[in-house]
Amino acid sequence: MKLKGLMLGVAAAATATTAQAADLPVAPEPVDYVRVCDAYGSRFYYIPGTETCLRVGGRLRTQFVVNNVLDNDDFTTTSGWQDRDADGYSWLTRGYAYLDARNATEFGTLRAYVGLRMDITNGSSGFKLDAGYIQWGGLTAGYLGSNFNIYTGQVFMGVVTRDWSDSTVNQLAYTAAFGNGFSATLAVEDRSGREVGDYGGTRMPDIVAALSVSQGWGSAQISGALHQVYPDAAFNSTNASGDEDSLGWAIGAGVNVNLPFANSGSNIYFQGFYADGALSYIGNGITGFEVTTGGTTYSPSDYDSNGDTNSGYSLSAGLYVQATPTIGLAADGSWAHIDTGTSALGDIDRWAIDGSVQWQPVSGFVMGADIGYSNTSFDNPAPGASGSSDVDELLFGVRMQRTF
Repeated sequence: MKLKGLMLGVAAAATATTAQAADLPVAPEPVDYVRVCDAYGSRFYYIPGTETCLRVGGRLRTQFVVNNVLDNDDFTTTSGWQDRDADGYSWLTRGYAYLDARNATEFGTLRAYVGLRMDITNGSSGFKLDAGYIQWGGLTAGYLGSNFNIYTGQVFMGVVTRDWSDSTVNQLAYTAAFGNGFSATLAVEDRSGREVGDYGGTRMPDIVAALSVSQGWGSAQISGALHQVYPDAAFNSTNASGDEDSLGWAIGAGVNVNLPFANSGSNIYFQGFYADGALSYIGNGITGFEVTTGGTTYSPSDYDSNGDTNSGYSLSAGLYVQATPTIGLAADGSWAHIDTGTSALGDIDRWAIDGSVQWQPVSGFVMGADIGYSNTSFDNPAPGASGSSDVDELLFGVRMQRTF
């Protein structure tokens, strides 16, 4: 009996212990929570399971622009109410998506940046890479703004194109930082985005160099470029005396000064560019100009009808004033000139001015209005007469924009 009682007692104790163990809480599986990464500024976080810091952002923009309302009589231009087949307004909605991934390495920060752009304008939609590049230490490779660019404007919209270097190209560049805000860049850049006129196939990329400084007072830069002038086969077949190709070049300099007597963010800039056989470097307004008269379309070119290179220059300035914590005022202006030898257009002059006001009622949300005027004059052709001719543009628009 004693043995039987002992066995029953052991069985009861084992049953109770098992029941109590079953009631104990079970440790949860570890969760890999998203961690904030503060090494590269705000809004970065670690991609779970990695040491890569990622920042995700975007922007939505919608705007309405009334195209050129001025009548240029004998000329047909690319936009304007006088041309029945041209759009009198442009209605754009555009979305951006940004991804910025960074890692620390023994050779410096490894960065990959992707900016995508999707838009619809007057019923036509498009999707493109806005920017995409890899940076590792001082090395940069990919699609982004040319290293020749200095300042690309102050105004909110820029309904009228002003003249300065403002191109995005494929490139391979190395930047050396010397300390105290000084740096130097040497790059090879795709020539395709810098061709003005009828070019043959690509052979030599552009060579670009820049020396810059950025300090508390503002910033400054000096830029230089070499550009292969390579006319197409159709031109060479009629060009018996000129060279088949030549080397163009461009230089530029600019300075941006903060305005300490105004609200934070206020500044003023000045810049100038000169080019021979590389007219894209002086600006997209004068080099993108074309006019049709008498059934013939005329536009500038890096080379003349005898194969010689054409030269030109541009001067520009801009001002931004943060009038109140929520209201900003801006203005840009430029003057550009192209010297030609035997071109049908003759010498070309263009000046443009653009102004805007913008209101930011809450962080990340901006709305504003913009108005711009330009005048392009050229020696020839003058329909039915000799002397100079002019084309005028007047545009205005409104925009709403949300950045997040």
